[in-house]
Amino acid sequence: MPKLWEESIEAHRHQVRDAILDATAALVAEQGPSVTMSQIAERAGIGRATLYKYFGDIGAILHAWHARQITRHLRELAEIRDRTSGPTRRLAAVLEAYALITHRTRRHDDIELVTFLHRGEQVTEAERHLHEMVRELITDAVQAGEVRRDVAPDELAGYCLHALGAAVALPSEDAVRRLVQVTMAGLQTA
Repeated sequence: MPKLWEESIEAHRHQVRDAILDATAALVAEQGPSVTMSQIAERAGIGRATLYKYFGDIGAILHAWHARQITRHLRELAEIRDRTSGPTRRLAAVLEAYALITHRTRRHDDIELVTFLHRGEQVTEAERHLHEMVRELITDAVQAGEVRRDVAPDELAGYCLHALGAAVALPSEDAVRRLVQVTMAGLQTA
């Protein structure tokens, strides 16, 4: 098979997969997790047989959608880290973006769905990756003399991520930004 043909087929598969994930997310947002494969296929504009070639059940689709979201969030945080200069400004920018992402997820009020999506290796791996990113940013800020040295960067990373987890319950993005300021104040040199 010619390389161009292979690339076209792969691009088509990727588009169909994305259409399935987008359709599922839209349906779940509209009516909760009790969607059917038929509804998903119809919303995605494909046949049920095609849908089953990609995913065996709704749970598999939801996990794939969640994995895509996690990947997008981590990529967004890495891009913010990479385009921001100065150790403390870089740390603050990443923490603010993380807190805002966390705040936006507050609309996920279906506890059963959240529990279903958050049990699994992909979430554990993403949390580990995020913790490492924040720890490295704190380490850079410590080395620059801009963040306290009396607590290990690993512990400070845990402090930041746990504190900013409260963003999920805050009423506004302004409140989220204030929480980030308070969290950053806890990192200041003593």
